[in-house]
Amino acid sequence: MKNNSSKLRFWILVWGLGIIGQLCWNIENQWFNTFVYAKIAKDPTIISWMVAISAIATTISTFLFGTLSDRSGKRKPFLAFGYILWGIFTILFGTTEFIAKGKSGALLLAATAVVLADALMSFFGSMGNDASFNAWLNDMMNEENRGSIGAALATQPIIGTIIGTILGGLLIGANDNYMRLFIAFGGLAIIFGFLSLFLVKDSPDLKPNKQGSFFSQLLSAFNYKELLKHKELVWVFLVLTVYFVAFNVYYPHVGNYMIYYLGFKADDIGIIQGIALILGMLSVIPASKMLNKNKFVLAASVSIVLSIIGVGTLGIFGRPEYVDPTTILNWPLLIGLFFFGCGYIMFMQVTSVWMKQLFPEEAKGQFEGFRIIFFVLIPWIVSPFIANPIIKNNGEILDSNGLTAYLPTHVLFLVSTLLILATFIPLYFAARQRKQRG
Repeated sequence: MKNNSSKLRFWILVWGLGIIGQLCWNIENQWFNTFVYAKIAKDPTIISWMVAISAIATTISTFLFGTLSDRSGKRKPFLAFGYILWGIFTILFGTTEFIAKGKSGALLLAATAVVLADALMSFFGSMGNDASFNAWLNDMMNEENRGSIGAALATQPIIGTIIGTILGGLLIGANDNYMRLFIAFGGLAIIFGFLSLFLVKDSPDLKPNKQGSFFSQLLSAFNYKELLKHKELVWVFLVLTVYFVAFNVYYPHVGNYMIYYLGFKADDIGIIQGIALILGMLSVIPASKMLNKNKFVLAASVSIVLSIIGVGTLGIFGRPEYVDPTTILNWPLLIGLFFFGCGYIMFMQVTSVWMKQLFPEEAKGQFEGFRIIFFVLIPWIVSPFIANPIIKNNGEILDSNGLTAYLPTHVLFLVSTLLILATFIPLYFAARQRKQRG
C-alpha cells in the first residue's frame, strides 16, 4: 500500500467485507431458525438437519477453496464470487417460504429446500469468507498493520452480532417480513462481492503453491499426527469443542424460545439481545488485562463461570410466569443474557488468542483447518442430537391449526448449564500442559 488512497481502499475492504460477512453469518445463526418456525414448521428436526449439513458444507468448502486458492496463487476470484454467491443464496433461502404456502403435503419439500438452501449459503459463505477473505488478510498482514488487522478480526464478530441482532429484528418487524432481511443483507454481500472484483488486489508476495496433486495437497491438511504433537493445543481445541457443543444446544433456539415460548415479537428480541451483547462487551476489558498478564487459564475459567451463571439464570427464571413480553424490561431475562454475553465474548477472546499462540509458524493454514473441525464441524453435528429430543420431550403443543408443534423451553438452558460445566474437564488438562510447558 504505497499511498493514502490505497490504504483507505484496503481498510474499506477489511471492514466492509468483514462486517458484511459477520452479518450474513448472524442471519444463519440467529434468524434462519426463527424463519423456519415462522414460515415452515415449528419442528426442531428441520433445524437439526440445517445445522449438521451446514457444518459439513462449511468444513468442506474451507478446505476445498483454501487448497484451490493456495495452488492458484490467487485469492480475489474466490473472495469476490464467494461473496456474490453467498448473497444470492441468502436471498434464495427466503423464497423457500413460498413452497409450502397454499399447498397441502408440501411440508417435506419445503423442509428439504430449506436445508439445501442453507447448505449452499454456508458453502459459498465459507468460500468467500473463511477460505478467501481470512487468507487474504493473512497475506496482506505486515508489521505496520498487524495490530489493526488483529483488532478488526477480534471485534468484527461482536459488532456483526450486535448489528445483525438489532437491525435484523427491526427489518423482520412484528409482521415477520423475513424477505426484507434476506434481501438487505444478501444484497450487501452481492454489492461488495462485485466491488471486490475491481478493488481487491492480491499480495505481490502470493505465489502458486502446488504440492503434488490437488487431492494429495487437500488431504495433507488432515495430518492428525502433526496435531497430536501439540498436546496443549489439542486440549485447548477440546475446550472449544465442549463449550460450543453446549452453546449450540441452546443458541440456535434462543430466538424461537423468546418468540414462541415467552411471547415476544422478533423486533423486541433483537433489541433485548442487542442490549445484553453491548453491555457484555465490557468483559473485553478485564479479559485483556488477564491475557496481558498471561493468565489464560484464569480468564477461560472466569468466562465459563459467567456463561454458567447466564445460561443457568435463563433456565431457572426464563419461564412465561416470570416474563412480561409486553416490555423489554424483564430483569431476570436481561441479567441472564448479560452474563451469557459476557461469558461468550470473553471465551471467544481468550481461546482465539490462546490457540493462535500455539499454532506452529510453518503450518498455520493447516491448523486453521483443525480449528474449523473442533469449532464448527463437531459441535454443529453433535449438538442437535442433544437439543432435538429435549425440545420434543418438553415443548410439545398443538398450534392454532391443530397440528403438533415443538417449542424450545427453559429446560434446554438447564441441560446446557450442565454441559458448559463439563468444559472445565479439558480446561484442567490444558492448564496442566501449559504449566509443564512453562
